[in-house]
Amino acid sequence: MGYFTKYGDGGVDFQPLGDLYKTQIINWHVTLKSLPDHPKTTYAGLWLGQTDEKELRMNYATLDMILSGLELKMQTSEIQKRTHVNKEQIERIKKMRRTSQHKRRSPLIRRLGIRTLVLDWRSPVQEG
Repeated sequence: MGYFTKYGDGGVDFQPLGDLYKTQIINWHVTLKSLPDHPKTTYAGLWLGQTDEKELRMNYATLDMILSGLELKMQTSEIQKRTHVNKEQIERIKKMRRTSQHKRRSPLIRRLGIRTLVLDWRSPVQEG
């Protein structure tokens, strides 16, 4: 959903849990007893009383079900049936996902030389 700072907390070399939904990670940690049964509320801390779920206007369990449906390319009507969320909320999440997609992509590199890193410079260069 883009709830991270581009090149800030999102600027990492490796994301071992990056393809999991928040509820999957929480359930995994609760099962392993590495988190309490009710983990603390997530928030960016930009203002008093702010929480991710208040801003999203839904809890993460509902959001994750919608995102899972979108990932599986389900129609809005099918997601609506499975989640009991109204069409407007699903469309709002689709729009938020679409407008934050720039955060989930590597930055563009302007080709000035013969090859562009990542796009067509595929051979590993290691010396040592």
